[in-house]
Amino acid sequence: RASRRGSVMATQLGFDLPVRTARGRDDFLVAPNNAMAVAMIENWRNWSGAKMVLSGPIGAGKTHLTHVWAEAAGARIIAARDLAEEDVPELARTHIAVEDVHAIADMPAAQTALFHLHNMVLAEGHTLLLTGTGNVAHWGLTLPDLVSRLRGALEATIDAPDDALLSALLVKLFADRQLMPPPELIPYLIKRMDRSFAEANRIVRALDRESIARKRPITRALAAQVLDSAQD
Repeated sequence: RASRRGSVMATQLGFDLPVRTARGRDDFLVAPNNAMAVAMIENWRNWSGAKMVLSGPIGAGKTHLTHVWAEAAGARIIAARDLAEEDVPELARTHIAVEDVHAIADMPAAQTALFHLHNMVLAEGHTLLLTGTGNVAHWGLTLPDLVSRLRGALEATIDAPDDALLSALLVKLFADRQLMPPPELIPYLIKRMDRSFAEANRIVRALDRESIARKRPITRALAAQVLDSAQD
């Protein structure tokens, strides 16, 4: 496949290249908004009660940090919505991360399974990481015993990004898609986009898609059209 890299980027057309999301520790962008969460992930052996909640907005890097932790701890990762009570004994045999716990607010059976997994993982001497969008108090869980255990857990929060982090995030998202936008594009986007991780992801996906569809390179003019279309 043709590459989008190099100095000829401005004259190249779009090609549908695979997205290669980098999720190693060295690929994670450390900034004031997430430095505490990174430090707590790296200090996982000393978590109080052998468990931690990682919270933050969509696209903040929770999944990336979860993979960093899983690699360091030799842990498994499972989506909360995939939990089933009959799988708990097998899942509890090792350190485990349960992602997107807020997504089971309307799933009583999954909440029950998570409650039993929580207890069994800790009883087996392993460590538990739970992630969700927003503060744990707002996850909407309805099982009182589960709620009380999660509220008693150590919690690390990733906050909204500042300019420096948002710029670095955009660069990384473009790189994941093997894209090299012109240097002036990042400052242009920062001034005009909604300041969120989710919006950064949306814009990069949209620019990639439009570049391919229109057979045009990614430029400031194309970015202006993408931003304008989002406001319509």
